Amino acid sequence: MGSPRFAVFSSNLSDSVRRGLLALNGSWPDASWLIVLHRPHRSAGRLIKSQVLNLKRNGWRWLPYQAGDASRRILARWQPLPAAAPPWQADWTAFLARSTVTLVAVDDMSAASSLRQVEDFRPDLGLSLAAPILKRTLFSIPRLGTINLHKGRVPEYRGMPPAFWELWNGETSVGCTVHWVDDRLDAGDIVKQGSVPREKYSSLRGLQLQLDELGIRLIGDAVEDIVRGHSTSLRQPPGGKTHRKPTLAQAEELKRRLEALEPKRQPALQRAARNGAATLAWRSSKAGLSRWLRPRITVVLYHRVTDDARDNLSVGIEQFDRQMALLREQCEVLSLSQVLAARTIPRSTRPLVAVTFDDGYLDNYVHAAPILLKHGVPAAFFVSTGLIGTERRFPHDVKRGNPQIPTMSWADLRTMRKQGFTIGSHSVSHIDCAAEPIETVVGELRESRDQLREQLDITDPVFAYPYGGRNHMTAERLRCVRDAGYVGCLSAYGGSNIGTVDPFNVVRRGIHWEFTDQAFLLECLGLR
Repeated sequence: MGSPRFAVFSSNLSDSVRRGLLALNGSWPDASWLIVLHRPHRSAGRLIKSQVLNLKRNGWRWLPYQAGDASRRILARWQPLPAAAPPWQADWTAFLARSTVTLVAVDDMSAASSLRQVEDFRPDLGLSLAAPILKRTLFSIPRLGTINLHKGRVPEYRGMPPAFWELWNGETSVGCTVHWVDDRLDAGDIVKQGSVPREKYSSLRGLQLQLDELGIRLIGDAVEDIVRGHSTSLRQPPGGKTHRKPTLAQAEELKRRLEALEPKRQPALQRAARNGAATLAWRSSKAGLSRWLRPRITVVLYHRVTDDARDNLSVGIEQFDRQMALLREQCEVLSLSQVLAARTIPRSTRPLVAVTFDDGYLDNYVHAAPILLKHGVPAAFFVSTGLIGTERRFPHDVKRGNPQIPTMSWADLRTMRKQGFTIGSHSVSHIDCAAEPIETVVGELRESRDQLREQLDITDPVFAYPYGGRNHMTAERLRCVRDAGYVGCLSAYGGSNIGTVDPFNVVRRGIHWEFTDQAFLLECLGLR
């Protein structure tokens, strides 16, 4: 086959759909594309009928739900525009501008005019991505057929929505399937399958975020095999079940079940009071209070993004996604190199914030990096090089009695470096720089530096000292950091960098699972 021709059928070009198409375009840069977007006209009569049906199905809950949805839409129009869009959005705009890409919006994908457009394009392969139910007259047009990305395990979980019914039924994992489109919903032969394990504190949205990333990988692998002629298909087992969208009552019931699994937080009144104070501080800053404060840069510190733990070193997957969305919408996000170069901090109408990670846990690569890329948030990862790709435990995990928690590999770090992330040193074996003999400190600084240079070609490393407290670094040991060739040093004892930035005394604020969205934004302001 020469340059492939892809027909894409969709009713929702969501972030994950667009990022998936960009990934495919990276693998097939000479391909031609026809993107058929389902945009049906909704008459007043159809809208009224839909509202009546939903009211019958959901009862009284539908009225406050609709009112809340309308309020969110109105408030969204008043939200400030992000300081900059994620880089992939510019890539998407450039993709659509190519002469080999055609985007058409249609009222009915099965209409004769729509079918004629697809036939005239002469596609090799059809891709059903968040599409309505396709009729044979459409999905049979591509020469090789049409595949569908279904975020569910088949045949048990046909239908919608992703992850919901698996959680409802207490499954230990949620599935994702690429299958050939057939006359029956989600019943075609299987091309690729994968799954995401359900962790102790998994949320519905957290699992859906993971399915988004898994789906991008599976559709890429499926297209590669099909176009290369290497694809094999597996007939679905008999039986199975097709699920429909849950009622609002069922959605509330699942939410209650999942919340009951979470550890106890602060008492409700105390949490409400703190959230109220944080909201007041944020609004006061946005109203002009920040003009009276010295300019500052806040560097936030994470360790793990996971749903298998809730402790002071972890945040949840859904929680981290929300926080990165808030950073993109409400703050000016800086890279570590921008922080280190900001000797005099400029004034900004938005809080200046940078994101960092310590240690080198595998979930940084699996969960954090995709979310950061989705939101276009730069980040720096400080890794204990002697633990990378090993089964050794961090000293703090040993002390807490934690089992071995997987770390990233050097291959993972090379991928992240190519993606634009900064990789720095967190010593070799996570030592206390103030407590260890100076010979040990100097040896670990040099060894970690050399490993970063050898494995990742890093010539200007930055150091974040383990434990990060004031009592874990001394003036003498800081001179060792400079002498070893590091260009900066970060702590972890709290506070913000105010007025100026000392590259060898960059302070950071730790973030963990107990931070509400309001408390997180308050940390970004750097008032305390």
